[in-house]
Amino acid sequence: MINMLVGLRDWVDARLPIVRAWNTHMGQYYAPKNFNFWYFFGVLSLLVLVNQLLTGIWLTMSYTPSQEGAFASVEYIMRDVDYGWILRYMHSTGASAFFVVIYLHMFRALLYGSYQKPRELIWIFGMLIFVVLMAEAFVGYVLPWGQMSYWGAQVIISLFGAIPVVGDDLVTWIRGDFLISGVTLNRFFALHVVALPIVLLALVVLHLLALHEVGSNNPDGVDIKKHKGKDGVPLDGVAFHPYYTVHDLQAIAVFLFVFCGIIFFLPEMGGYFLEHANFEEANSLKTPAHIAPVWYFTPFYSVLRAVPDKFWGFIAFAASVAVPFMLPWLDRSRVKSWRYRGNITKVMLVVFVASFLILGVLGVKAPTPERTFLAQVCSIIYFGFFLFMPIWTSLDKTKPVPERVTMDGGIGVWGSLAGLALILALTILPLKAVGAESEYDCGSMPCDEISVNPHDKASLQNGAQTYMNYCMGCHSLQYARYNRVAQDLGIPEDLFQANLMFDPDIRIGSLMENAMDGHTAKVWFGATPPDLTLVSRARQPEWLYTYLRTFYKDPTRPYGVNNKVFKDVGMPHALLELQGLQECAMGPVKAHNGGVKRDPLTGEDILEEPCGKLAISEAGKMSPEEYDVAMYDLVNFMAYMAEPMKSDRQRIGTFVLLFISLFFVFAWLLNREYWKDVH
Repeated sequence: MINMLVGLRDWVDARLPIVRAWNTHMGQYYAPKNFNFWYFFGVLSLLVLVNQLLTGIWLTMSYTPSQEGAFASVEYIMRDVDYGWILRYMHSTGASAFFVVIYLHMFRALLYGSYQKPRELIWIFGMLIFVVLMAEAFVGYVLPWGQMSYWGAQVIISLFGAIPVVGDDLVTWIRGDFLISGVTLNRFFALHVVALPIVLLALVVLHLLALHEVGSNNPDGVDIKKHKGKDGVPLDGVAFHPYYTVHDLQAIAVFLFVFCGIIFFLPEMGGYFLEHANFEEANSLKTPAHIAPVWYFTPFYSVLRAVPDKFWGFIAFAASVAVPFMLPWLDRSRVKSWRYRGNITKVMLVVFVASFLILGVLGVKAPTPERTFLAQVCSIIYFGFFLFMPIWTSLDKTKPVPERVTMDGGIGVWGSLAGLALILALTILPLKAVGAESEYDCGSMPCDEISVNPHDKASLQNGAQTYMNYCMGCHSLQYARYNRVAQDLGIPEDLFQANLMFDPDIRIGSLMENAMDGHTAKVWFGATPPDLTLVSRARQPEWLYTYLRTFYKDPTRPYGVNNKVFKDVGMPHALLELQGLQECAMGPVKAHNGGVKRDPLTGEDILEEPCGKLAISEAGKMSPEEYDVAMYDLVNFMAYMAEPMKSDRQRIGTFVLLFISLFFVFAWLLNREYWKDVH
């Protein structure tokens, strides 16, 4: 049997040199012995690339690239495709993880001069990968057809209109229409799924071929090919396989632990990985209060906004991406690694990283004069780092570089932590100085804090009953199915159908679309009441809870009520029967920190707010305490409807993290065994 397999290998190898390719790039490719933490991110970027390709293929099988069906198809994947939610979260989290590891991979090149001769092509191919990755991420960002996806694309595409003469025609050509429409979505889908991945894979192959031709750099910046043994093997090198394939398993295990922790427990990451506005379907007639791209574009977006002129803003935006291409020719230092460079390099690197992080944070926040000024300062630092590099790298004093690699670990753990603390301080302090928010989370007031619980079946059942009785006459839950709700809430289907489904003609497996029809809605409200399937993710549970408790009497409104959270509300108080009617009363003035303003002399609350508190003027069926409990149950149910897989997600995540922890122990023991004799 073994002889047959060997014969097959030799037969294939004679026609396709697989063994030679394996030896060139793995088995007989010698890498420096002293790779450190920063050299993990190249391997991790390949891991994430494979994840994006595989999950992307499976997602396309159920995705509908049309204006009418894109948003609904994403929800179909999340709810009705077996474990489709894992695929979607793996892909969305993978997009952010890709940029995290790429940014850290690029930072490592800055630290150790991995772009210097003879590795210029490696850097150029790497930068091209980065640019194509940005394009791939941008067109993919539009595909879910959410509110921020739509308007973010509208803003970014319109930038090309700043180009003289051809700008407007170019914008129309990119969109394929005079507005962002289904045509735009279709062409972006083709680019995201076919064209750009092919280019990306080709560049990755070229990047690796160029790397393996000249050899890997190392933290000392020493060429290991200068010192070889009698067998021609570098004295300071080890075979990539098995040494680094085993070594990298530890990093892969740690990465997967963090990656899966986010997937199963924090897939939105506070709205940075999955933006809250994208849980609303794209609406060209409703502009978000603040338009910002996803976080990995925000440093360059801040550069754009820092320039008041549209044309020069576009030029600055393009230049911020293009100028790093010139890095191999801008750096005039004779030393590669920052270990042997002087203080000028270290100061410039720290300031550069801090300014880049500040630009990233500013890009997700609404602009203010103070934030714009800080963005301008950081943009100047960003460009100054590159444009003045020939000067400060020439002036910087260097230390003697060793002949062979060292295994001392550089500045060590404590030095690394001190450097990180310095960067964080330089990032946080300027942001704090300009970081005052102009609005509360809940309009005119801070939100009331609650914690929803998808495991509380009794609360979910009570919330479902309240929703069906008081909300569903107007609002639909068009992405959820009756039988799924009945199953998850532990309600027998016949009981659910008899008490919580008001149309006998609807089947138990149907979508929950029995809302007010369009004609009736137009007569009553002038528009169809919005679907509420995803409202708790778009608005957040705290917002909903506060909203449902703050209706008050206002004769100036069409239905006689207003709301403190959603001012000038255009709907009746549907829960009036339960809560009763509240009226405004003079109350304490809220401070921006969420507290109450007090008189500095007496220490008493300042009662100057015209509607600072609400008091029941007409009692309902419930006491205020009972009503608060009922609203919690209702919000808990709506949070479940927005993400019915949350309970399963957290349960599965616990077992996945336990498995990865065991895998790490195995990888650590295996690595120790292989590297015990390497010095």
